[in-house]
Amino acid sequence: MVSMLFRSRRICLGVFIFASILLPADDRAKTGVQPAKPEAGATATPAPGLPPARVGIEPRVSTAGPKPPADGEARVPNIRVDTNLVLINVTVRDPLNRFVTGLEKEQFKLFEDKVEQRIVQFASEDAPLSIGLVFDASGSMGSKLQKARQAAAQFFKTANPEDEFFLVQFNDRPELVVPFTHSTEEIQNRLTFTQAKGKTALLDGVYMAMTQMKKAKNPRKAIIILSDGGDNSSRYTETEIRNLIREADVQVYAIGIFEPMSARGRSAEEMAGPGLLTEVSEQTGGRHFPIENINELPDVAAKIGIELRNQYVLGFSPMNQERDGKYRRVQVKLIQPKGLPPLKPAWRQGYYAPAQ
Repeated sequence: MVSMLFRSRRICLGVFIFASILLPADDRAKTGVQPAKPEAGATATPAPGLPPARVGIEPRVSTAGPKPPADGEARVPNIRVDTNLVLINVTVRDPLNRFVTGLEKEQFKLFEDKVEQRIVQFASEDAPLSIGLVFDASGSMGSKLQKARQAAAQFFKTANPEDEFFLVQFNDRPELVVPFTHSTEEIQNRLTFTQAKGKTALLDGVYMAMTQMKKAKNPRKAIIILSDGGDNSSRYTETEIRNLIREADVQVYAIGIFEPMSARGRSAEEMAGPGLLTEVSEQTGGRHFPIENINELPDVAAKIGIELRNQYVLGFSPMNQERDGKYRRVQVKLIQPKGLPPLKPAWRQGYYAPAQ
């Protein structure tokens, strides 16, 4: 009877272990960290009121194209606001920063301004992305350029054929080097000839990327910032950029290449760099990865690409139908499945309601 029940009612929880992604092969051999695979028939203890779960440990990778969504699921996984629907991307990780996939709609709770909302659409799929790479070409990047190029190459390996990309480089001022294209080779070829010189107009670079993103064809959008320090040459202010990102339908990921805190000669702008990148990225549901060892760059870039491929989409029709143009805070909570360590969701912190 028990085995029949498990066969007739089961859900799949896929816990993606990417700890091995960040370790070279030699280090994995030394530490014993290897990609784990599920044992045949292994099951996790079900949460109260939920069917028993099968735990599979197998990385999901980009395929030749997105899978069609099932009936009733959200076809476009992004956060956007139209007349009646808001869609929010959610990434779920365990305490070791491994991605957790295979969760069901019933395991999520969603709140707007502390009022619980009914989740009317739910999806978990690898849909096409529009991605902007904001690349620091200032003088201080000189010795780091080669590793930064390798990081971009590793990120592009996670792409699928329907993704589109553009490249913004900045030093004293930003420049749109490659507009939207499906060719990652074109962007990598242009990065090959990048030279490090001048100051750091990071905020202006982000502004240009956000402007270019308005031409995106895919509803899911992300910006990847790769920079080694704070801003010292922009016309736009931090407040202006924060407000711009808060209003935009774009996830921001940042890779900050910083000198150690104990290093001498760090300017005030460089000291403020990590905080700025963290604030800008986390309010969009993205993340900031501070790097002190440039050899980590390629692996971190690949991890960002994989994270973008492993997200849930929660859709709800706001109970507050006022078209007041105000900012509304969003909160996502999980019903913790038994048999798994504590899970942590990350999501966009809010959105602006439509105005009259």
